[in-house]
Amino acid sequence: MTMGAECREACGLFGIAGHPDAALLTYYGLYALQHRGQESAGIASTGGQGIVHHRGMGLVADVFTAEILERLVNRVAIGHVRYSTTGSPVAVNAQPIVVNHAGGPIAVAHNGNLVNGAELRQELEARGSLFQTTTDSEVFLHLVARPEPGASAPAPAADPAGQPAVSLVERLDQALRRARGAFSLLFLTPRGMIAVRDPWGFRPLAIGRLGDATVVASETAALDLVEAEYVRDVEPGEIVSVSPDGKLSSRRFAGPAEPRPAPCLFEYVYFARPDSRVFGRNVHEIRKNLGRRLAREHPATADVVVPVPDSGNSAALGFSLESGIPLEQGFVRNHYVGRTFIEPEAGARLSEVEVKLNAVADAVRGKRLVVVDDSIVRGTTARSRVAQLRRAGAREIHLRISCPPHRFGCHYGIDFPDPRELIANERSLPEIAAFLGVESLGYLSVEGLREAAGVGPDSSCTACWTGDYRVPVPGPLDKGVLEGGSALRGAAVPRRSAPPRPKRVAP
Repeated sequence: MTMGAECREACGLFGIAGHPDAALLTYYGLYALQHRGQESAGIASTGGQGIVHHRGMGLVADVFTAEILERLVNRVAIGHVRYSTTGSPVAVNAQPIVVNHAGGPIAVAHNGNLVNGAELRQELEARGSLFQTTTDSEVFLHLVARPEPGASAPAPAADPAGQPAVSLVERLDQALRRARGAFSLLFLTPRGMIAVRDPWGFRPLAIGRLGDATVVASETAALDLVEAEYVRDVEPGEIVSVSPDGKLSSRRFAGPAEPRPAPCLFEYVYFARPDSRVFGRNVHEIRKNLGRRLAREHPATADVVVPVPDSGNSAALGFSLESGIPLEQGFVRNHYVGRTFIEPEAGARLSEVEVKLNAVADAVRGKRLVVVDDSIVRGTTARSRVAQLRRAGAREIHLRISCPPHRFGCHYGIDFPDPRELIANERSLPEIAAFLGVESLGYLSVEGLREAAGVGPDSSCTACWTGDYRVPVPGPLDKGVLEGGSALRGAAVPRRSAPPRPKRVAP
């Protein structure tokens, strides 16, 4: 979303059980998921006698050194890369969150957003719970540690097979029934790892095998990096328990009665890496389908198709294949510049936009361009890109967007701005085109998006485009909804060099 992106993405989860290099492999897995969160990173691990962990602000390479990873060596580990949809972007809110309760130490890493997080937190605080963070993720830990009023805690069970304790899974089952919204979760205890996906299936979570070890990750690109074989997705409403030696067991938890499936289609449009399988399908192929459908819905007379790297590449290829207009590299990306959302003020954001991509003047000068990008949010980035192409000598610019106009906020784990800041919510199509300075503008239709993704109208989430919220939202929500009137303060961790790549150890 380089042309129009000022939203932030979903967090990334990685976990592995049954491997002597669990923490190191988690470190590499988080590298593969870095695009999903660039605010903080953390790893927690266990060897059966407790949980050790390290978290910090910044990129994976900023947070971990070889010495830190050495302290985390164990056979089971979970990791997290984050950006904040709820809670302040400070070190105390970095994940995994690790606590001790009557049942022993437990850690959680969360991708998604609870629409009833504030309500649950208020109830828990009224019953005496003390929160150490301002994230909705911590709510899960308190729900596990403190059953519903009137409910008795399950008695501890024998555990001869080394599986996570039955009492914990039963408590978790009870807790998950109360949660509403998007949650893909990884839990860690001295008894193993637990993976969970909400009944609606908003956010992805995949299972892989590496020898005898079980690996869980937000995207299969992370499985590929550690040479794990993709097995299947965690199903919506499923609790997957993994023992320290990698053995897997599964159970369903009681969610809402027959919830409509709601995998987030924006994962396909922008968030996921094109080499990943998300919700069981390859992202690159779906993005090509988006581009093909876009070319049929909004054809243009042009000399070349120009993608906006990187998330526009696959859709532009599809547009070129369908239209017969040759594909040309009209932009070169500087890969040493982070995504544009990292600087919150408009001036800083635009400054970063100018150095992130550079127009290739000889490729665009005097030509009619079809410029393909994944989305437009506020429009400031898109306007800057158009201006770059004009300065490089482009004769005409026909902008094509491989998803529908964003008119609504997201409450399920994507930090879209206030709807009043969404350009498509405030302006008509001709007004947007005039603001951007393009000859024509075309968005993919909702129907075209669903067809290209191979999903029906009742089997996906399109809330940010249609306003159809699959899980009712109780009222205006924002990322500071759990702050309780006082923002936490924290200092960023100084940048450090990444550890050298050690030799792989066979499982």
